[in-house]
Amino acid sequence: MPVVKSRREQYSEATRAALIAAATRRFATDGYAATGLEDVAADIQATRGAVYHHFSSKKALFEAVLEVLEGQSTERIGSAYRAAPDRWAGAMAALDAFLDQCLDPVYSRVVWREGPIAMGWHGWHQTEQKYAYGTITLILGEMLADGLLAPMPLRSLADVAFSAIGAAGHGLAEAAPTDQTRLRAEYRDVLIRMITGLRGDAEQTAT
Repeated sequence: MPVVKSRREQYSEATRAALIAAATRRFATDGYAATGLEDVAADIQATRGAVYHHFSSKKALFEAVLEVLEGQSTERIGSAYRAAPDRWAGAMAALDAFLDQCLDPVYSRVVWREGPIAMGWHGWHQTEQKYAYGTITLILGEMLADGLLAPMPLRSLADVAFSAIGAAGHGLAEAAPTDQTRLRAEYRDVLIRMITGLRGDAEQTAT
């Protein structure tokens, strides 16, 4: 039977979601260092104590924001991959979804620019491995299983792909808005040429 939540539980969950949404806006506009918990609380007309009820620190609040953004991004990329007619087309669709995601000003600033500042490089890298690395490993593993890529160690392939794709994401996040469209096209071309060179069949044509 479905669990019926009390009004208090529903209110608590709504408050937590509102805090994450407000913090996301603050981190994306003001940055992590310039954002105070009192600012986030004021944005939803809550008290600082209400923030601490849900999050032990500003870092914990940022981690929650990052988890939400990366979860949403992973779902979009996964949906693009699954909706394609075959594995190769799915990989291309997933790449496009990722690059498009990196053009989003909120995602690019919070994830790529503020993430390492807020969590330290190691903590941020662990989160990226949880989401991006897992998705990359899944896609590449299925492509290897289908013979679309020449046989090679999946772990090493995923490590290299993760670094290359991450470099593109970071580059788009740091680029001036006037350069992003051009860079997106260039990064896409380079990444597709790289993965096409690993094809396990005779049809090595980038699409």
